[in-house]
Amino acid sequence: MKDSEKEMRIKAQISSNSSGSDKLRFYIETYGCQMNEYDSELVRSILFDSNFDETEDPDKADIILLNTCSVRETAHNRVFGRLQTLDALREKSEKVVVGVLGCMAQSLKMELLEKSIYVDLIAGPDSYRRLPSLIRETLAGSGKAAAIDLSEFDTYEDIYPSRTEGINAWIAVMSGCNNFCSFCVVPYTRGRERSRSVESVVAETRSLAAEGYSQVTLLGQNVNSYLHMGRSFADLMNSVSKVEGIRRIRFTSPHPKDFPDDLLDSVASNPKVCKHIHLPLQAGSDRVLAMMNRNYTSADYLRLVKRIKNRIPNIALTTDIILGFPSETREEYEETVDMIRRVKFDSAFIFNYSERKGTVAARRWKDDVSAEEKKNRITRLNEIQKEIGLELNKRRIGEICEVLVEGPSKRDESEWFGRTDGNKILVFPRTDQKAGDYVNVEITDATANTLKGKLAI
Repeated sequence: MKDSEKEMRIKAQISSNSSGSDKLRFYIETYGCQMNEYDSELVRSILFDSNFDETEDPDKADIILLNTCSVRETAHNRVFGRLQTLDALREKSEKVVVGVLGCMAQSLKMELLEKSIYVDLIAGPDSYRRLPSLIRETLAGSGKAAAIDLSEFDTYEDIYPSRTEGINAWIAVMSGCNNFCSFCVVPYTRGRERSRSVESVVAETRSLAAEGYSQVTLLGQNVNSYLHMGRSFADLMNSVSKVEGIRRIRFTSPHPKDFPDDLLDSVASNPKVCKHIHLPLQAGSDRVLAMMNRNYTSADYLRLVKRIKNRIPNIALTTDIILGFPSETREEYEETVDMIRRVKFDSAFIFNYSERKGTVAARRWKDDVSAEEKKNRITRLNEIQKEIGLELNKRRIGEICEVLVEGPSKRDESEWFGRTDGNKILVFPRTDQKAGDYVNVEITDATANTLKGKLAI
């Protein structure tokens, strides 16, 4: 097809899009955390409102959008690998726009715009409202388009996300982060903290309940910092819990440096707030914690854990760990091992340190722990955590707990897969339940990661 004919077809598409026929089709892939999942739902809603249509087949898409994460190296590498495969699709297609959204768009903007041959547009987390115009600019042949300004105010609270069917609904209650952990890019990619109004979160929750959702998870980089018109995160959770139809409320993540009493009281006393706290530790060495700018010591963390367990004896605690931080010695690694053994987390997400461009850690310190040493450390710590998880899960054999059914087990379709109040995976034989049901299950067996059971009589 000649360039002039191509241009005419694109202009015709854009024109027909505005009139409501032959809509331009978009396809979204999401990488990274729960916040990115929520952001993709916002993007979907924004594009629907601008008369775009969605396809589940990238080969049929006019626009392919990768919503990205910069926190972990694995997600970063997957996105660049995917961009390479999309280049072949572009060669087959008359015209397809490839866009990178989210944290990578913000943190690697110059690399994506100047060096990458695979990207037509980029939009940071605060620029999704501009996506329809950016897409049309690109389709019209205006060259690469970019929107990467950070906002001091926008929380997208006026946009109701377009969700796919599911059991749990994510709700972002705040944006940005003020903590500036030395290893983390989030303050640079999502800007400073700003909180949504309680009223907007409650309104979104009511709509979700009307759609049949009974569980919501409230999201923030540090939910402890939520504050709107003098109302705290505990106030927000208690307001959400009053929405009829909502039976479970989860949240992630709090920060160990400032876990307020009213939040702990809400988890302990509100029957709708799940008895599970994800409390990132990151390291057991005080020197490493100081380098990470975590603003607590290992002793502070242990005191907080003791306070939580005294107030809520049946709490499930999970965490994040980073191994091989610059200059971390083997003795300091052993301090992290000791913390894992002392706290006895129900589960842990354990990662090797990977240098992230633009962070304080990348600017100040060499990534000097060898890949082999990191591998040995993570393998051993995962084995230790596996032993602890198995010990804790076996203690629950004989208990009867309420399970929210999520669907058939991926390993065995004759079994249901669900989660307990403490967010533990539980499988049990299928009968006449359906996804979204709550059932009482007696725990009969356990592995390190999964509880097994039977319907309670």
